[in-house]
Amino acid sequence: MKQKLFKKYFFSMSLIILISLIVMMLTLVFIFNNFLSNSKYEVLSKSCNSVVDYLNNEQTENSKQNIFTLMSTVSKVSDIDIFICDSNGKISICSCNECSSGEKCTKFGKYIPKRILDKSKVKESLDFGTLDVYSNAHFSVSKPFFDESGTVKAIVFSTTSANSVKTLITTVFRFCLLSAIIPIIIMFFAIFAMSYRMVRPLRLMSDAAKAMAKGDFSKRIPVTSDDEIGELAVSFNLMTNSLSQLEGMRRSFVANVSHELKTPMTTIGGFIDGIIDGTIEEDKQNYYLGIVSEEVKRLSRLVQTMLNMSKLESGEYVLKPELFDMRELLFTIAISQEQQIEHKQIEISGLDAIESVSLKADKDLIHQVVYNLVDNAVKFTPENGKISFLLTRDSKQLTLKISNSGRGIPKEDLPYIFERFYKADKSRSANKNSTGLGLYIAKNIVSAHGGKISAQSEENEITTFTINLPL
Repeated sequence: MKQKLFKKYFFSMSLIILISLIVMMLTLVFIFNNFLSNSKYEVLSKSCNSVVDYLNNEQTENSKQNIFTLMSTVSKVSDIDIFICDSNGKISICSCNECSSGEKCTKFGKYIPKRILDKSKVKESLDFGTLDVYSNAHFSVSKPFFDESGTVKAIVFSTTSANSVKTLITTVFRFCLLSAIIPIIIMFFAIFAMSYRMVRPLRLMSDAAKAMAKGDFSKRIPVTSDDEIGELAVSFNLMTNSLSQLEGMRRSFVANVSHELKTPMTTIGGFIDGIIDGTIEEDKQNYYLGIVSEEVKRLSRLVQTMLNMSKLESGEYVLKPELFDMRELLFTIAISQEQQIEHKQIEISGLDAIESVSLKADKDLIHQVVYNLVDNAVKFTPENGKISFLLTRDSKQLTLKISNSGRGIPKEDLPYIFERFYKADKSRSANKNSTGLGLYIAKNIVSAHGGKISAQSEENEITTFTINLPL
């Protein structure tokens, strides 16, 4: 991919520059050629006018010799060729060297083509070609000479070879081409460097993406610019960081789920095998079957909790808001924990001071959140401990605080308690029925309602969970 993109960009830019240079040089040659041609025609036109003017004024016996002298002088000064033909197109006088030395001119007896002759009899005409006189192309200007009656008596032609113009244009083109070689080479190196610099981050991204496909999230793209490529590199690095964190969470999730499922399954398998092979005596089988039943229920709770968690994360769970009394919900949950509260002789405070507060939310989900927090409070409150409730409201939100005494949550664990499968007790022996998903699900439920949940704790003193829900 790197070579294809690099070659495509490099050759495209090079081709654009080459085409631009060629067009520029061709335009320059065209303009220069046009300028030289106009200059030649202008000189030829002035020469024709000089000869015709002289013919109009000179009517002496030596007029032919004087005309030849004039034509020869103008021809040498302007480096052109001048000749005169009659009305039939036959050349009779020429300014060439042969005529000046008395030799026979090669043009004598030749005829101008009728097409050119017809134009030349009317007015001054410009032409480019051989005139059936020369072997190569010439610029030519012709002008008629009229007698007193207005009849065309003769036609004056002034010509010059086009080879001089072609030679000059070729020389200029070569000079421009040679002058452009060094800038072209410099531009090619510049385009090469720019193409490499632009494609390099994309190549690195491709290598990093291939590494990520193999599970390696360690590669990062160096940000060397603040343009779109730089922004892409920053975004790619952010994506890599996110994927790395997600991969870590995935591995942790798989490890935790495996651990949570392995422990009860090992217990169940061991007890059942013991009953089957007779290791467990018959009078104790019911006791161990009871333990198996508890472990099966634990697995069922874990699977159901994970299903609920998956629905909440994917957004498949649809909230069913209804208006209910939060005070009544709290009393119901507290009563459901009455047996454990009395067993541990826990002091409950604040419930009698709570006033009736109406809340519109999904009652079942809010019940799950509050039940989770109350159950945790009862679970981690030592005997003769204390649990307090505080329910307040303002114009925008409801605030519920549940506090319990006890050993609290260590500071290093506090930021992670709302993550899935996280347990402050690394030995996982604090409570065998805990899955480590309760607070994680509570956070998702509260967030789905547009609220917030937080925790504060002082070790060996008190732990407080706070829920804020919009009314």
